Order: sequence, then C-alpha cells, then structure tokens
Amino acid sequence: MKKKYLAILTSVILGTALTVSFTGCSVSEVLNSTVTSSSSDSSSSSSTSSSSGSTNSSVTTTSYTGSSDGIIDTTDILTDRDQEQEADTSEATYITISDGEDVTITEEGVYVISGTAENVTITVEADDEAKVQIVLDGVSITNDDSPAIYVISADKVFVTTTEGSENYLAVTGTFTADGDTNTDAVIFSKQNLVLNGLGTLTIESSNNGATSKDSLKITGGAYEVTASNHGFEANDEVIITDGTFTITSGEDAIQADNDEDDTLGYIYIAGGDFTINAGDDGIHALSVVQIDGGTFDITAAEGIEGTYVQINGGTITISASDDGINATQKSYSFDVVIEINGGDISISMGSGDTDAIDANGSIYVNGGTIDITASSAFDFDDTAEYNGGTITVNGETITEITNSMMGGMGQSGSLSSDGMTGGNMGGGNMGGNMGGNMGGMPGGRM
Repeated sequence: MKKKYLAILTSVILGTALTVSFTGCSVSEVLNSTVTSSSSDSSSSSSTSSSSGSTNSSVTTTSYTGSSDGIIDTTDILTDRDQEQEADTSEATYITISDGEDVTITEEGVYVISGTAENVTITVEADDEAKVQIVLDGVSITNDDSPAIYVISADKVFVTTTEGSENYLAVTGTFTADGDTNTDAVIFSKQNLVLNGLGTLTIESSNNGATSKDSLKITGGAYEVTASNHGFEANDEVIITDGTFTITSGEDAIQADNDEDDTLGYIYIAGGDFTINAGDDGIHALSVVQIDGGTFDITAAEGIEGTYVQINGGTITISASDDGINATQKSYSFDVVIEINGGDISISMGSGDTDAIDANGSIYVNGGTIDITASSAFDFDDTAEYNGGTITVNGETITEITNSMMGGMGQSGSLSSDGMTGGNMGGGNMGGNMGGNMGGMPGGRM
C-alpha cells in the first residue's frame, strides 16, 4: 500500500553537516531473510521533489530468474528494483560534497552525489519504510576514521554507480565507534543494502569493505575492494547475481555470519566475475553456500566454506593452502554436506595437511566436471556418493570417491557403483563406518 505525502525539500547547512529531507511515497517491502527468501518491491523509484534532473528514457536491468530447486529457494529473492542498474533521476536531489561537510539524508528519495572530499560521511537516517537510493556519479571520499556511507535507518538503501563513472571510497585509519555501534566498514549499513549500477566502485579499507547488518545484495557494477579484514559481509544473507569483482582481503573476501540465528548467514551467487585473493576464506558462510553460476578465480587459505555447500553451476578455479572446498558444522540447522550437481571446478592444493574437497559430513557428486591437483583429493567423515559427472585427480580420471586420511596414513575407504569398500590404514584395514574393521581385520562392504 502506498502512502502519499506532500513533497518537501529542506537543505540546511549547519556547521559541517548538510541535511537533506523530503518525503515521498512509501513503498512496502517484505523481506523474509531465511533460506527460503521472498520479497516484493516497486520496480520504479518513488516520486519526490527535486533540484534538477532528467528522465531516463530506458532502464538497464540485469536478467535473473529464481528457482526453488536448490537448497536455497531463490524464487523471489530479488525485486525488480534490485535488478535495475540505473536510477530514475527525473526528480532526484543533486549534492556536491565538500571537505569536512557531512551529508545526512532523512527522507525517501534518489540522491545523486558527486565531487571529491576528505572526512565526509553520507549518513542515511530515514523512516523504517523509506527506500533511499544513493547514486554515485564520480565520487571520491577519503576518511580518517568513519564510514564514507553510513546507513542507520531505512527500509532499504541502494548504492548505484552511474554508467562509465569511476568512484572511490576509502578509510585509512582506525574506525571510531558510533556509541554501541562498531562502524567498521567503508560502507556500513544496519539495514538492507543493495549495490548495483553501470560504473566502477573502488573501496580501500583498514577494516571491512562493505558491511550490512541485515541483507546485502549485489546485482551489477564493477568493484575493486582492498580490505585488511573482510571484503563484503552481511549478517543475514549475501546475494550476488551479477557484477565484476576484484577482492583482496586479509580475512574472508565474501562472508555471511549470524551469531543469533543459524538458519541465516548464507551466501547465494548466481553470476558475476570474481578474482579473489584472501588471507582466510574466499567465500565463507555460517549456514549455506549455494553457487548457481559465475566465474571464480580464488586464491585463499580455503576457497569455499560453509555448513552446506551446494554447487549447481559456474566455472570455479581454486588455489588453496588449507582446504579447497570445506563443509563443517557451523550451523546446526543444516547437515554438513558438499553437494556438486554441475559446474566446472578446478582445485589445486598446496602441500601438507590439505584436502581439495573436505566434508566433516558427507559428499555427493551428481554432475559437473571436477579437476583436482592434490595429494589428498577427498576427505569425509560420513558417506560419499558418486552419481554422475567427471572427476580427474592428478591427471587420472577416477570412478570412485576415495577417502584420503591425513598424514599419508593410506586409504580408509571409497564409494563406487558397487558400494563402500574398505581400504588400508597404518597397515590394517579400516572398518566401522569407514567400510572395514580396525586392526587388520577383513574389510567389509556397506
């Protein structure tokens, strides 16, 4: 339901703060940030009063169709407006930033920002139902200790780059907390955040690149992020369907983690071009990582990690020093599983205690192409099923999934089309749930 208000524009300079306020139409949105996610949103921005602007004759949108087939139901995970890469600037407010003059946005609307400045924070503190769109049109902000964009309150905030524009946001020093809020990212949002557009955004951070304490969605744009901690992170969900990404991070490049609800903290990627160099994990989720598409070149300690990792498509190249793809019990709402149904996956592992595909639960390979270069290809605690696809290990095509134990202790068991067969461990056949009996007793079948 839309609520109509009289549009009022107030621009007041008070000391070093520029406050922009106007009220337009409030568009309701329901965001169910669980693994079954649904949302609805107006496909166009709300009407507001403006200082100047021109009407877009056409709007570029990304193409994405959701599906209910994966572990995450993505049927309605994006709204029409999420996928629009150009803002409706026909009634936008235009702001040129200046050194030391913060900008505070308190009302729903579209705001086109330009200029170069130091120690400026664009703060959004609007109504809980407000949709705010910040359009970066050739912006350069370098701050000492506070975010370049800080979202305190709103329903959803869009950060959109204009076609062909180059934008730069940086924080060089130690972030200063805002009361009880540890504002530790160049773009820091307490609310739903959408990044999109047709331009380039470069982020440099002494901590995190872009953080949402709710949902983070990226549907377009080009991003170059250098962060000492995480590149992109969110509490509830990270959803990426398009864009070009170059991420260098001291910790995780893309992270979703929720310490209050372990059904959340998931990552869904359906497209995009990613070049990742991470000190810890390339892609890290508390609960689920689902990849349906995209091109990935990941160099990290661990390439992809979550409780349930499902790969349905994409071209994924991983060079890792710990585990290539790892499933471990971070969330107790999901089984610990690595499930590969499609895609082209290439994993190259460093020497030592490393596993290309490591599940502290089960592994299911149902399709796709997997090419592994490693001393330990697979490691699993429960079961493994090889139902389809092509697997090559160190140049040799294999027909069964072999469980490799660390430390060169030998093979413990494997699953092929005829069942689970015991292997050797330390001179004896390993049994029990590994497919044999300990201490040299004959191996069994499962």
